[in-house]
Amino acid sequence: MDLISHEMLAAYWNDSFVATNLIIFMNLFGAFALGLLVGYERSYHGRAAGMRTYGLVCMASAAITIIAGYPHFWYGGQASVIVGADPTRVIQGIVTGIGFLGAGVIMREGFNISGLTTAASIWAAAAIGIMVGVGFYAAAILLALLSAGCMLWISHLENWLPSRPAIAIVMQFRKDYSPRLEVLRRVANERGYDVAEGSLTINFKDGKAEWRFVAVSHGKNKGAPMAELARELTAFDGVENFFISHARN
Repeated sequence: MDLISHEMLAAYWNDSFVATNLIIFMNLFGAFALGLLVGYERSYHGRAAGMRTYGLVCMASAAITIIAGYPHFWYGGQASVIVGADPTRVIQGIVTGIGFLGAGVIMREGFNISGLTTAASIWAAAAIGIMVGVGFYAAAILLALLSAGCMLWISHLENWLPSRPAIAIVMQFRKDYSPRLEVLRRVANERGYDVAEGSLTINFKDGKAEWRFVAVSHGKNKGAPMAELARELTAFDGVENFFISHARN
């Protein structure tokens, strides 16, 4: 059989192949929905990785896993004819290499983390390429559409759903001034925030204390705006310098 014959091309769209793609469709939708669910929990609590990141990673992982269960459909059912080496080894190498590439786009500055969704989209793009490579064209198209839709519209869904936005605060106090944690918690609570457990770090140098922590709002639009917090910190006698920003990107 010629590699570009009508029979060869039709093998990618016969009844059994389409049925297999439908099974893959259901797996992708299920993984996507569950990934969004887990991601929403993280997003609600102000964590860096949100619904888009979890949805993309969960869906891409499911895609790579599910196609491994149908090797007899790879390459239009001609895997035994045109494959000289084990393609699963090639897939393993791709996944490992993409992991390093994704890590390279993640940047952290203090409590701010950016690039997580970009890294997850690179991972999803690798899964799309693998599916195209082995011949699951319809499933690859669906994965591409779901990935693009996730990056375009899930952020709007995150903004609509209830959440607890977080901000990162660095406070450098005047020399010989001794801040107290209970006062910090009370002041934050009065302004609609809770100091996140385990986020407080304290540095002391040249007689000056520096506190770094994450404050999580009581709910969407319930915390004081950053501009108002900055104005109050400017007027606070014990604070010499401060830095305030969103705790996630």
